Amino acid sequence: MIVLGLDPGTAIVGWGILDTGARHSAHTAKCLAYGVITTDKTMSDSQRLVAIAKGLESLIDTYKPELASVEKLFFSNNQTTAMVVSQARGVLLYVLERSGVPMLEFTPQEIKQALTGYGRADKQQMQKMVQMLLKLPEIPKPDDAADAVAIALIGAQTYRAPRN
Repeated sequence: MIVLGLDPGTAIVGWGILDTGARHSAHTAKCLAYGVITTDKTMSDSQRLVAIAKGLESLIDTYKPELASVEKLFFSNNQTTAMVVSQARGVLLYVLERSGVPMLEFTPQEIKQALTGYGRADKQQMQKMVQMLLKLPEIPKPDDAADAVAIALIGAQTYRAPRN
């Protein structure tokens, strides 16, 4: 199964693609690719959202994910940032839904808990676990891509295919 992980943002959307193999197990997952969708700060908000949508559509066309795993937003301080990032997250959810890609959503704490066993793990602990579990030669860069790979991994671990 091909799993797409997404770390929402307005300037940068992190993404990671995993292949869980024929056994559909996160324990056998292979990282196929990772990266970021970036938008220019000189763009208007609406232009940025269109760029994010086009970037995600391109990823879906290229990798044909069977599942997407998206980080839920959690902001306690900066409501302005939360509003802008939630717009970008909404575009991601819309494109996934329109493309027919089933999705799971996780809070940052759920991702940390599932990956490291500790809901308050720091970024370095998360990145090391991603590197170790996927047997990567180095930690994915930038941080947004590493976060997206972690999100994909948790989606792969959590997903249970519907039974017919």
